[in-house]
Amino acid sequence: MEELCFDNQRIWFDPNLLQEDPKACFDASFWQQQGRVIGSAQGRGTTWFVQGETLPMALRHYRRGGLFGKLIEDAYVFTGWEKTRCAEEVALLSTLAAGGVNVPRPVAARATRHGLVYRADLLVEKIESAQDLVALLQQAMLPDHVWCAIGRTVRKMHDLQVCHTDLNAHNILVDSRELVWLIDFDKCYTQEGEAWKAKNLSRLHRSFIKEQGKRNIHFSAASWQVLCQGYELPDN
Repeated sequence: MEELCFDNQRIWFDPNLLQEDPKACFDASFWQQQGRVIGSAQGRGTTWFVQGETLPMALRHYRRGGLFGKLIEDAYVFTGWEKTRCAEEVALLSTLAAGGVNVPRPVAARATRHGLVYRADLLVEKIESAQDLVALLQQAMLPDHVWCAIGRTVRKMHDLQVCHTDLNAHNILVDSRELVWLIDFDKCYTQEGEAWKAKNLSRLHRSFIKEQGKRNIHFSAASWQVLCQGYELPDN
């Protein structure tokens, strides 16, 4: 990653992936004016999917959730540039990718300081021809080898001591080649020890049960058992 430094701003970007002006690429209007917005998704805010010169990308502005997010929508206490949420997520994605976990490649990140607080944006690779597990399971049951691959992917992440604090069925994608991807590593971190890993898996299981109740997805105890078997397989 290269770094651009200004009085109140830092931009980190990969020049091999980003051919556009790093100072302009975090504004949705930049992409809209060029007709290169290829989609969007709603969450805490709007995630814009844009077509870069090198690859399709997802542009996200960091926003708070919950009750506190209604009071302070997108500002965070500044404690150092490398401790901003965008810089930490880029570092974590790089660690995971280097460790063989399928995650979106970080393209660029921006933190802008305003006195004691900052705001942040992130641009990452958009995984083509991929859907999250909720969307897929609303259509049909997944074959056992995909459930097994999901377990193996989570295990690879855990072997790198990375805790995904929002590990749920929406943050796991499967592409047209049946490759499994993990996304959305905001507020995630590395953690020593082993005990937390079972709790992280339990969180994922609860998300399947929740979605089964809300959307009647194709999920069963047998599906979960195969996922857990994949998680326990030795790494080849």
